[in-house]
Amino acid sequence: MRADEPATLLMVAKTAGVSKTTASDALRGSGRVSAQTKARVLEVADALGYVPNGSARHLRRASTGTIGLHVPDVLTRSVYYMAFVFGVVQRAADNDYDVTLITSGRRTPRVDGLVLGDPLADDPIAAKLMGTGLPTVTCERFPGTGRADGVVRSEHAETIGALMDHLRANGAARPALIVAGDVSDWAATVHGSFRAWCARHAVEALVRTVPFDGSPQEVRRAARELLALRPRIDALVCGPAGAAADLVPLLREEGRAPGRDLLLASCVDSQAMQLADPPITAIDLRPREAGARCAELLFELLSGQSPAGTERVHPVELVVRASSRP
Repeated sequence: MRADEPATLLMVAKTAGVSKTTASDALRGSGRVSAQTKARVLEVADALGYVPNGSARHLRRASTGTIGLHVPDVLTRSVYYMAFVFGVVQRAADNDYDVTLITSGRRTPRVDGLVLGDPLADDPIAAKLMGTGLPTVTCERFPGTGRADGVVRSEHAETIGALMDHLRANGAARPALIVAGDVSDWAATVHGSFRAWCARHAVEALVRTVPFDGSPQEVRRAARELLALRPRIDALVCGPAGAAADLVPLLREEGRAPGRDLLLASCVDSQAMQLADPPITAIDLRPREAGARCAELLFELLSGQSPAGTERVHPVELVVRASSRP
């Protein structure tokens, strides 16, 4: 550090021996930081003369001090995307940035960079944003034309395989899947992984697709079609967020008891899965952490800390509950 070089958050973190996120949380008084760690970070920041003057920093870089965020048009009814947005906003605030939610592609947004949450191949706004030339990070790969500068992705194929192995170990011999088409990288991976698992185990791949923003009525229609099959299915995996919990009353109407004579699982965890009767086995995608990771990678690209083409793996987890343990 040169004598005329202003102290940065990264310098404070390195000197204090903590991560940049921990240093930011300690200085802001947020997050889960111990009193001892907070005292150490504050001491180092004072010694280095660190001043978190975001406005001045943005002016020196001739930047807008804002990043853009675009998510599929299901935000208002999706707990997953709401949590994702909060993760992006929190990490942007940690870096003294604002966030603009982008809902139109009519003009190039006045932002320093972009975060696209699970961009859809047929989303015209996502396609236009990918062509703006602005530094862009996507949560999962963009299945359309264009390549992001950074990608935060998860090993969904492995997790779907683990879910199917679990269902098979608990007696499922004729599983079925409801999936939200193939317009997003996540949905396509769920679909492809299910079919690949069925092929490996010589099991018929029973699948019904619904639109990515499909209504509850469309999901129920798909479920009724699967429940009417002969021989009957004995496990149902629901791709769309929230669908598994919504289908519990329908399953009971059809004379199927979730967790007893039909195993039930969701590809997206939420509080609704935890509070369902019975609690539903689900994959915890950790959306808030995913949003934070996307924002972190974007700031690393903007500062030159990470090169274009960087990919990060965001961990997800299978959470087994009573709905799949007869």
